[in-house]
Order: sequence, then C-alpha cells, then structure tokens
Amino acid sequence: MLNKLFPSRFALLKTFVSIFIFFSFVLRIVFVVWSYNDTDFSFFNLANTFIIGFLFDLGTVSFFAVPYALYLLLIPKPWHGSIFDKIVTYFAYSLGLIIFLFSFFAEVTFWEEFKNRFNFIAVDYLIYTFEVVKNINESYPIPLLVGVMLILLSILLYYTKKRHSFFNTFHSQTTIKQKLLPTAFWIVIVLVFALFVTNKDAERFENRYNNEIAKTGIYSFFAAFRSNELSYTEFYKTIDDKKAFKNVKRHLTASNSDFLYPEENLIYRTITNSDSLHPPLKPNVIFICIESLSAEYLNSLGGNLNITPTLDSLSKKSLFFTNLYATGTRTVRGMEAITLSIPPTPGRSIVKRDKNQGLFTIGEIFKQQGYERNFFYGGDGYFDNMNTFFGGNGFNIIDRGRGFLLDSNIKTKRTNIEDEEVTFENAWGVCDEDIYNKVLNEADKSYEEGTPFFDFIMTTSNHRPFTYPDNKVDIPSGTNREGAIKYTDYAIREFIKKAKTKPWYENTVFVIMADHCASSAGRWKLNIDKYRIPAMIFNVPGVQNQQIEKLSSQIDIFPTLFTLLKWNYTSNLFGKDIMQMTKEDERAFIGNYRNLGLFKDQKLMVLSDQKIANYYEWKTDNDDLIPRDIDNKMLEETISYYQVADYLYRNEGLKVKDTTN
Repeated sequence: MLNKLFPSRFALLKTFVSIFIFFSFVLRIVFVVWSYNDTDFSFFNLANTFIIGFLFDLGTVSFFAVPYALYLLLIPKPWHGSIFDKIVTYFAYSLGLIIFLFSFFAEVTFWEEFKNRFNFIAVDYLIYTFEVVKNINESYPIPLLVGVMLILLSILLYYTKKRHSFFNTFHSQTTIKQKLLPTAFWIVIVLVFALFVTNKDAERFENRYNNEIAKTGIYSFFAAFRSNELSYTEFYKTIDDKKAFKNVKRHLTASNSDFLYPEENLIYRTITNSDSLHPPLKPNVIFICIESLSAEYLNSLGGNLNITPTLDSLSKKSLFFTNLYATGTRTVRGMEAITLSIPPTPGRSIVKRDKNQGLFTIGEIFKQQGYERNFFYGGDGYFDNMNTFFGGNGFNIIDRGRGFLLDSNIKTKRTNIEDEEVTFENAWGVCDEDIYNKVLNEADKSYEEGTPFFDFIMTTSNHRPFTYPDNKVDIPSGTNREGAIKYTDYAIREFIKKAKTKPWYENTVFVIMADHCASSAGRWKLNIDKYRIPAMIFNVPGVQNQQIEKLSSQIDIFPTLFTLLKWNYTSNLFGKDIMQMTKEDERAFIGNYRNLGLFKDQKLMVLSDQKIANYYEWKTDNDDLIPRDIDNKMLEETISYYQVADYLYRNEGLKVKDTTN
C-alpha cells in the first residue's frame, strides 16, 4: 500500500513527509519531558495524545504535500529531470524544510514562554515584527540558532540525497495512473482537515498539557489566524438579553447609585458621594501598571524570593489588596480591564479591535473631574494598538515613537521620548527609570500649568529578554525574570524618592498594579493561582493603611479609588468599590481568549466555546480544581456578566453617552 501511495516519482515527497512526522514526534517527546510534572502520564491518555498528534501531523503536512503532488501529476514526462524540474524541486523541498525547522525552533521558545502551542498571541506577534524580532535577537543566541538550523538543513539534504530520493523523483517512469492515487490521497486529507477538523478537536483530555502536546504547531498557528475573534452569542451559552441585563444591574446596584436608563440595555448610572461631611478630593493620580508581576514574587503576598523590597515596604503604607485577580494573560487584557472596567470578552482584547475609540473609560471620569490624561509607554505605542486605543479615548500619548503616526481621526497630543532622555533601551522600549524620569518632567509641566493630571504608565523592564541598566541590582542584566523584577522594584524606589522632592507629591495619589501574571499556564483551562496579582493605593489623604483581603478584580481598583476621593460621577463601568463589597459582592473575572471564568466562594464557573460550561471547587492547599455538578444560579450569573459585556461592545453600549439631558 505504501508503494502505491509513494511510487518512485513521489520518493522525495515520501522523504519530506517522513522528516516532518519524525521531527514532530521528537518535539512532542520534548514537551512531554519538559512538562513532566503537569502532564497526564496514564497509559491510555498518553497513548491517545501521541495518536491524535500523529493524525494532526499528517493533516498538517498534507497542506504542504498537495501542491507538490499536483506538480508531480501535471508536469509533462519530457520535463522530468529537466533544469526547470530540478530548480522547482530543490527550491520547494529546501523551503519546506526551512519552514519546518524554523517552526520547530519557534515552538520551543513559545512553549518556554507560554506553555502552549502557537495561538493567537503568535499571530499578534507576527504583526509587530520589529519588536518581536528585536526581542528574539536580544533573548536568544540567534547566530547559533541559525547556524544549527543550517547544519540540520545540510544534514537533511545529504540524507535525502543518500536515499536517492532526488534521483528517483527526477528519473522515474511513473505513469499518470500511478500518480493519481497518491495525489488523490493527499487531496482527501487536506479536504477533511480544511472542512471537518478544527484545532479544538485535538483537545480530548481533562489535562490542558495533554491537549496542547497533541496539537501541531503550524496547524495551531493558522487555526488561530482564522479565529482570533469569537462571537459570544454564536459560541457560548446565552440567556435572554433583558434577563442578563437585569441580573447584572442587580449586582451593580448600590445605595449611592441610580441607573440612568433602567429600561434599556445599558448600565449607565450616577454614583453619588455618600460622605457629605467631606468635600471631593482632586489630587493628581499616577498609576503604574507593572508588566507581568505575579503575586508570588512579593514576600508580602507569600513569596520568599526577596526581590521586591520596595513593593513589600509600600504594601505596609497603602491600601494593599491581597486577594485581587487579573482578568487575562496579556498586557492588552490588563489595559482593557483597568481602563474599561469590564469582564474579558472572547477572542482579542477590545484594545486591539475595531470600534475601540470614543469609549467610556476611566479616563472619561477623570475628564468629568477636570483632569489631563496621559498614557506613558517606553516603546512605540503602535505596538498592540495601544496608541490608537488610548489616543482615541482622550489620552495624550508619551512614547518612544519611531515614526508611526496616530490615526488621522485621533485628535490628541503625542510627545516623543527623545534620544537624549534615554539611558538604556531594549526591544520593548526604554528602561523603567527612563520612563519614570519622563513622567516626572511632564508632571512638573502640568503642576506649573495648575492642571491636575492622571498618568497611566505602562512599564516594560519585566519582560524577556530581561535586560536593564548595569550595576543597579545584584543580578546581572539579562540573567532571568527575578533580576528584571528586582530592577523593576528598584526603579519604583528611585521614582518615589524623586517624586517626594517635588512640590506636587503631597497632592498626588499613587496606584500600583500588575497588568497580568508572569505565566498563566497550568493543568486547567483556567488556573486560578496564576491570576493573582499585587495591587495597592497609597498617599490618599485621610485614608488609613490596611490590608484588604476581599476577593476582587482588576476592574474594581479605580471604582474604589473614585469612592476614596469622594467623587460624584457618571459611570459605565462594571467595577465596584472593593471597600464596600459584601460577601455576596466578592468575585473575580478571569479568562483567556476562549475560556471565561467567574470565581467566587472558592468556586469557579468556566464558559467555553461550543456552548460548554464547567463548574469546579478550588482546593487551595494543592491548587486543584474538583469538578462539581453545575450550580445553575452561578451559571446564570456568569453568563449574564459576559453576555452583557459582549452586548455592550457590539451594540456601542460602551461608547461615551451624553447624559446631560
């Protein structure tokens, strides 16, 4: 049978397929060993992991095999072995091997970072080639890797030649009839995988690692390319829209709030300062959004690495939120949660989608109070669509621009971080000290103009390649994440020290919170412990320092701040004041691009595509999720939050609305 599928004219194709299957098998072995402690090693599940993996490998390589099989079928016999035939064959074969080798190397680096096969993150990275290529160049020994790839390519070409695959392909006398069967075989496989198989079909296991290992990287990449935005109503459980809004409004109801449109599918409401004895405060607000800072890195949150002395010290002088969770696993998800105060919707972050301008963000509330709003980023804010999002929602942009212009429809001020202001820079931008110095300079200008300011600062130093200025901390630059975190902490110390010398310091509130954790990978679709992050608010006049242990979410930090400042304002936010939360109010939203979770009372409800819901009890002692029978009340609550969030985005309910009439 094999000889019929691979007659002599198809000898090269047989070798090509064999090489891909072999390397894919080896890579799968590598990932199993790499994830030894997390992979399900029961015989049945492990065997099925490799069987499913083989089928996906076969489907993936078929997309490469079909074009060449058609070429072999259609090229006239007199051209066999001609110069044209050899040029096409050598080029196509070498290019295919290069693609395979590159993808295998890329998968290893991607797995190291995310413990995933290629997904929508890899697709996003492909768009921002400058930052990603520079980051790869700074993180890995590129000349060595390229050298290894070229050596492997040479070995594979030599192996192919020794097998006489080129000779048999060029000089065989295979008939049209003999070539029809293998060509039809590969076409059928392509059609089956293109029309009936999805990447999710590889996910047959409870264990997330087995699901990822069963996949094939190239196939996963193109699957993510096609589906990085998901329709909530099409793929997730839903209820009646009116009922969903009624449920959400019930959870958002408070003694100091009134809905402006109680009968409409909107959550606009007024928030009234209930403390009539104290007037509203108008301090400057500086928000530091720290890249990839997991709770476990702080001693004050249970860590033991001793790399965050500044943050641990500040935690004792702040409102310190010890049980707060990020909504997602990427910076743009953190930005979405913080600025829009909204649960995560499936697919891409709203920061990167269409219809992301003119939205009701926390910046709109600062605008109501007369603040100037600034977004600081040490790289080029073109990356991840940050400038379009922040600029299109009323923020001034201060970044390390390299010539990318803002959308012509965005009417905002953009300030560049000039070369003379930079002491250190890597792929993601200037070091944290440099961005903080820019913040200090811009704050001085605002103070002189007498304008209160809200500064949103996105840091970058705690990101691979983990490089930063020399001689700042006792871990050499580029060593590991612990060194980058220690430098991040050092830079905050220096920033606060300099800020204290400024005339505006006493009238400035500081908010510090991570955008997401360093890693979200684990055994489950959503691993609760991977989402906990540090958050603190300090220097608020009249507010006593304390630890807040209430379960809460990223989306709640700024609504909490607005209450502390005793503001009356119009809100379109899902977040609530953590300080006033009852036990019933406590909850956290956690998700990734396909799974949406509501966590409360040690229970986790997870909504997944294909209208699936799973319910778990979380055991904190061993970080285990125990499947339980569905709690219908919590299921309806979870659906309501996510359905309403999606509805508001798609029906422009997140837009700024004139509420004066």
